[in-house]
Amino acid sequence: MTEARWHIWLGATRPRTLPAAVAPVLVGSALAWRDGRFDVGAASLCLGFALLVQIGTNFANDYYDFVRGADNATRVGPRRAVAAGLIAPGTMRAAMWGVFAVAFVLGLSLIRWGGPGLLIVGVTSIVCGIAYTGGPWPLAYHGLGDVFVFVFFGLVAVGATYFVQAGQVTTGALLAAVPIGLLAANILVVNNYRDADTDAAANKRTLVVRLGRGAARVQFAASLAVAAAVPLVVAARHRSVACLLPCLLAPVMWRHRRRLRDSKTPGELIELLGDTGKLLAIYAVLFSAGLVW
Repeated sequence: MTEARWHIWLGATRPRTLPAAVAPVLVGSALAWRDGRFDVGAASLCLGFALLVQIGTNFANDYYDFVRGADNATRVGPRRAVAAGLIAPGTMRAAMWGVFAVAFVLGLSLIRWGGPGLLIVGVTSIVCGIAYTGGPWPLAYHGLGDVFVFVFFGLVAVGATYFVQAGQVTTGALLAAVPIGLLAANILVVNNYRDADTDAAANKRTLVVRLGRGAARVQFAASLAVAAAVPLVVAARHRSVACLLPCLLAPVMWRHRRRLRDSKTPGELIELLGDTGKLLAIYAVLFSAGLVW
């Protein structure tokens, strides 16, 4: 039976990665709510922009990794639409530009709340989404993918979401952004951990390729530890026990650390990849609930 086109395109959006776009908007909006500055219109636009940038980046990754040879017959991860011959390279490239164009237009509407300075943030986010695997010096191919994810899906996304509603970026907003960025980067760690061998063959010098799987396990565990610790600091700052809600996930984080360490097959890592995205989503929900309590 021929697979439906909509299902192919849905898979190309990589739904498991989308919590990385939703989580920072949720937390930034929760902070705005706590400070009495929540704006549903601005928050909705931030969410739409973040999702479109994430999807556009995924489309770019699908296209450029195929062109550069990182996605080939030896790859063991989830199916990539272009490499699998399901979507023509030119079609994927056009879809990438289309999604980024819609994101740009949507981002322009946020100037009403945050001023023209947001144009720089929006354009930079889109350019880096393309430069993640495309352009003359792709970030992911030089070990900077983790930094990109932490900065743009953590500090920038949470900070900008809070800024367009509250009119400023506070220390508290940046603090709350840290665990979101680290947990989003952990999705990339698991993905690159699985693909280390084929990435090395394609000269895709991710941090896992550069430093080895042992260093990746340390990075993964350290990010989980910081994510578990930040709510303690936030709870002390706000004098609110509710802000400790994400700490309920500590046992899950511990199991994730052990699962990465003990993984033996690509299938185990694919499952952990999905669960890492779920962890980010649940963490963001609990963190946001604690902030608005």
